[in-house]
Amino acid sequence: MNLAADWQPFLALGITGHRATNPSFSAHGEAIATALADLFARIDGIAAGLPGTHAPLRLHSLLVDGTDQVAAELALARGWQLVVPLPFGADLNLAINAHPPTPADAAALCRGDPAADREAEARAAAIRAITAQADMFELADRDAEVEALLLAMLADPDDRAAARTFEALVSGNVALAGRVMIERTDLVVAVWDGKIANLAGGTGHTVATALAMGTPVLLVDPGAPGRWSILTRPEELFQPGDEADGSAPDLARLEAIIRAAVVVEGWSPAQLEREAWRPRSSRGFGLYRRIERLFGGAGGAFGSLRVDYEAPAAIADGSATGLVQAAAAMPGGDQRVTARLSGEVLPMFAWADGIASRLADAYRSGMCVNFVLAALAVIIGLAFLPAGLGELKWIFATVELLLLVGILGLTAAGSRRGWHRRWFELRRVAEYLRHAPGLLLLGVSRPTGRWPRTGGGQAGGEWPEHFARHALRAVGLPRARLTRAYLRAALTGVALPHVVTQRAYHEAKAHRLEKVHHRLDRAAGACFVLAVVSVLAYLLLKFAGVAGFLPKALAAELSPLFTFLGVAFPTLGANLAGIRYFGDFERFGAISRVAAEKLREIEARITLLLAGAESGLTYAAAADLMHALDEAVVEEIESWQSVFGAKHLALPA
Repeated sequence: MNLAADWQPFLALGITGHRATNPSFSAHGEAIATALADLFARIDGIAAGLPGTHAPLRLHSLLVDGTDQVAAELALARGWQLVVPLPFGADLNLAINAHPPTPADAAALCRGDPAADREAEARAAAIRAITAQADMFELADRDAEVEALLLAMLADPDDRAAARTFEALVSGNVALAGRVMIERTDLVVAVWDGKIANLAGGTGHTVATALAMGTPVLLVDPGAPGRWSILTRPEELFQPGDEADGSAPDLARLEAIIRAAVVVEGWSPAQLEREAWRPRSSRGFGLYRRIERLFGGAGGAFGSLRVDYEAPAAIADGSATGLVQAAAAMPGGDQRVTARLSGEVLPMFAWADGIASRLADAYRSGMCVNFVLAALAVIIGLAFLPAGLGELKWIFATVELLLLVGILGLTAAGSRRGWHRRWFELRRVAEYLRHAPGLLLLGVSRPTGRWPRTGGGQAGGEWPEHFARHALRAVGLPRARLTRAYLRAALTGVALPHVVTQRAYHEAKAHRLEKVHHRLDRAAGACFVLAVVSVLAYLLLKFAGVAGFLPKALAAELSPLFTFLGVAFPTLGANLAGIRYFGDFERFGAISRVAAEKLREIEARITLLLAGAESGLTYAAAADLMHALDEAVVEEIESWQSVFGAKHLALPA
């Protein structure tokens, strides 16, 4: 599988703005359309000039009348992909945005029939023309409730309570769809007059939400759409406006944002061609796992260490069979997403997981081998003493030299081949992709601004996050109608089994690593106790000889042995302690323990949601659970990076 050939980044935009009825928009509609057309052309040109960016841009729009629809038409005219996260099912969304004057017209539009009112039908036809060319992600889980409120409101326009209930529910769903849009964009373009920011689902609310989630916003002034500025922090909303034309200074900032979205400086996807997947673990680098078995008491201390890695091409029909089948069986699901899961995302995971596992063996076993060789160098270097082979000391010294050269050679090889760095990078890719299926099927994503920044100033250090983000973005939102049956199938068949499996894995791992830590600690302590015993025994012999209880010559005769033991035991104990420190078994166990607790809580929440009233099974609730899972995974990655990030392969000194 050639990931360098299969993967490429592309730019994703979001659009939000005033409705057609807003005075700021209606007074400057043509100028806004012209300004957006010029802006899109500029963005297209910048993206086209960046390396590796060949896919068409993707625009996310809620398709509300006004700014959203104007931008959608401009995007389609440029050949961009249009993705529409709808706050409701397509028919209900059409009925709401066509503004039908009567309950009969609204009911007709909800059924998929034309409206009798000409103006309402004209608005509906405009929406149909755009949505026919778009990929729609429909949040239809509360459609029956919203439709009933819509019809009740139109039947009695004077019922303010019904209107407020309808508006609150609609605003909440629009805000939810807006969050879906923000999570998948590198830049939100907003046509906003800056007046109202606290109306849920409104333009100002979407702008504030995007900035809070770390997504930059290009703010177009509807009164003077040729002027625009870029905001990257929520606090910038409250800064005084600049009366001067802001286009020139913001152009460089726009180019920097677009470049940062699709390019990792110092890294190219072609570098992935150097990473070769192999079907099984290395025979030469198994010491770390042997230590885990020996001191952890799992799997047989002296059994085979061979690990067969699941082939990328076989995972969809192997360990992920249940997941793929569950995704394919989801009511109203997108078979395109299922196909990309089985054909791209899961094979990418298997590829990264297999390579990361081999690199982990090389790096961690390499360091353990260094500690073992260091102990042997000291022990063998002194072994001539108790053996009484002083005249052959040069042989022992030669062996000691070879062991020391082996340490230097192994350390140099590990550093030159980047075992530590490559393991960290590929492991991050694998873990991001491991938990992706549930997120993809439910349209949940980590916002661009919330991905970990782990480069530490190193060129290309953040490529795993960049790679995973674009690999998942390439799949895109499902072209699906998310009903409660869909949500239940996703949680039951995909999310819950994954959480249960990962929770059990982390619990077992925590138990095993804690046991390894404590047993290594006891073994190292025992070595120092034996060292004390050997030194004390020699001193007792010496004192006994001086006191006449034993021959004086006995202590002298046994002195080489006790000298050897007095050095060998502390050396062995120190190196066992070094392996324990380097392996950080206790802290890794603690990280897995914390991860297991978080996953157990998510498991309980999913179980309660599925067992509760049907009205509680909403997209908002399911999405929150997926975000909690995503946070748990990312926090675990960041935790083990903080433990092992600075522990490069080094001399055991």
